[in-house]
Amino acid sequence: MPAVHHKLLLEDALQDSPQTRSLLSVFEEDAGMLTDYTNQLLQSMQRVFGAQSEMGLATEQLSRQLLEYEKKNFALGKGDEEVITTLQNFAKTVGELNSLHSELANQMADSMVFPLIQFREKDLTEISTLKEIFGIATDEHEAAMVKYSRLPKKKENEKLKADLVKEVAYTRRKQHQASLQYYCALNALQYRKRVAMLEPMLGYTQAQTSFFKKGIELVSKKMDSFLSSVSNMTQSIQAQLDSEAEGMRMSQRELLSVEDTVYMPDKDSEPVNRTLIQKAGYLNIRNKTGLVTTAWDRLYFFTQGGNLMCQPRGAVAGGMVLDLDNSSVMAVECEDRRYCFQITSPSGKTSMILQAESKKEYEEWICTVNNISRQIYLTDNPEAVAIRLNQTAIQAVTPITSFEKRQEGSPNPDRAKPGGVHTTGSQKSGAAPEPEDLIAPGTPIQFDIMLPASEFQDQNRAGGRRTNPFGETEDDCSAESDDSLLQQVFAVRFLGSMAVRCGNNQEVIYEAMRQVLAARAIHNIFRTTESHLMVTSSSIRLIDPQTQVTRLSFQLGEVCQFAAHQENGRLMGFVVEGRDWSDGDEEGEPSFSAFVFESNTEGEKICYTINLAKDITEAKKDPEALAQLMKNMPLTNDGKFLLLEPETGDTTDGAGQEDLESEA
Repeated sequence: MPAVHHKLLLEDALQDSPQTRSLLSVFEEDAGMLTDYTNQLLQSMQRVFGAQSEMGLATEQLSRQLLEYEKKNFALGKGDEEVITTLQNFAKTVGELNSLHSELANQMADSMVFPLIQFREKDLTEISTLKEIFGIATDEHEAAMVKYSRLPKKKENEKLKADLVKEVAYTRRKQHQASLQYYCALNALQYRKRVAMLEPMLGYTQAQTSFFKKGIELVSKKMDSFLSSVSNMTQSIQAQLDSEAEGMRMSQRELLSVEDTVYMPDKDSEPVNRTLIQKAGYLNIRNKTGLVTTAWDRLYFFTQGGNLMCQPRGAVAGGMVLDLDNSSVMAVECEDRRYCFQITSPSGKTSMILQAESKKEYEEWICTVNNISRQIYLTDNPEAVAIRLNQTAIQAVTPITSFEKRQEGSPNPDRAKPGGVHTTGSQKSGAAPEPEDLIAPGTPIQFDIMLPASEFQDQNRAGGRRTNPFGETEDDCSAESDDSLLQQVFAVRFLGSMAVRCGNNQEVIYEAMRQVLAARAIHNIFRTTESHLMVTSSSIRLIDPQTQVTRLSFQLGEVCQFAAHQENGRLMGFVVEGRDWSDGDEEGEPSFSAFVFESNTEGEKICYTINLAKDITEAKKDPEALAQLMKNMPLTNDGKFLLLEPETGDTTDGAGQEDLESEA
């Protein structure tokens, strides 16, 4: 051990000379600096120990976390079996390393931190305590010397002098003892500080060496082959990643090389597909936010079977919005927005307004909902049925000469079921008539009733008679109106009319309905005009609800057939017989016209009312039969037949709205 060049001489302690005091101050300054350095060194060593302890806790947590990978059950974790096995092996290895780290932390605590703490608490604290004792003894000795120095020279008091001498001797002895202990501790500190600085680092280095030796044994003996296989596996995965990344970059460049029209919402170059039975995409839906305020939300809609589904952003799955079976779809004008259409449930109680982002999407959504509403998806080959229905719809409004004629004896193409119409029991048994036998190919269809201006002026001229749709009579009404036993008004929308070839078969009404609806769908004619259909015991009249002008009027005897659609209950129609004098025949050839309507109620109710009106007409010929009929039916206060509540109450306010949309 190197020699100590400076030390405090114990022989000089009693004399306490300035030279000794000066040397003592050097030792005291050295002890103070050593105390500060020891505290800083201890903080650093405690930080190393804390880091090593945290390393043990961290490796333990890492080992547990590696085992948690298998329990996560990742949705895209197929093929991770090899990764799971490798992570389990790593968890076992990390657990063994954790034991080594814990052992290293314990060794650091015993051989590095504890010796330095012991040096600080024992040696440095002892120096500080002895310094205080030495200072107190010095102060007491100085005070005793001051008293002794003040003894008077002229009047000596032997007793006082003896007491002061004893006090000086006591304090000097006490100071001498304190200084000797203090000097010895300071001299010993010069040796102890060297041991205190080297011993912790020796313990730290030995602990690390032991840790590395055990770690090398663990890695070299057990993990060489394992680490080699893991390295090869990661290199293989990286190669696959590089190949996949290159493929994605090429796909990205190819996808971004398209024209800008792909990103434009209304620049569709592909034709409209009208035979879809499934559709998906984003639509705007109108929601009411108040009595008169609305808001539009952009949501993802798709069809699933016969249901319209909606899936908001962030939702895991979609929910059903509307059952499309037997529903109706139509184009609407809504809040000055383009491409809006409305879907209405069969009952008419539920409806929603949607907006597509392009004309192609708008038309395809309407056609898809229309196809689904006919329940085509339930057939064995829905795509073929949809194509055939679309072809049939085109044939319904196209002259037969533009298509290839069917071979003689070929059967009538099957209509899509459900959604088609069927003959009733009143029809003759046997094969269904061909459409050409019911309606001539290329027959024009009238979609609206335009009243001539002269007739409109005649009906509105002063003194002219105007029809009240609620069955109330005015004072100047004719006796015929007063004698009317039945007046019932229905709110209807005129869909179309066309000439037909026969009037003794209800199938002609169903065929007319099919051709009218098909023509409206193909030509995108969805607007209709609401009217009031008045059924009395003598006639059927179609009345304008705003002007009360009669648009059409037929005697009951002219109505030869009437029926409601068997699938869409709000559709009804009737066939009217007239005379054609174009050939010059005095009696005229019989001609037939079919009229198709959509009502706010069930078409069967209108048909029932027409049938009752015909019964009343027949009963008028026999007073007894009429009396029996009136006895069996409820009557109003004015003696008329009471059938239904008036249906025009809800439509009176909107009587002035000419442009409505058909829900058929």
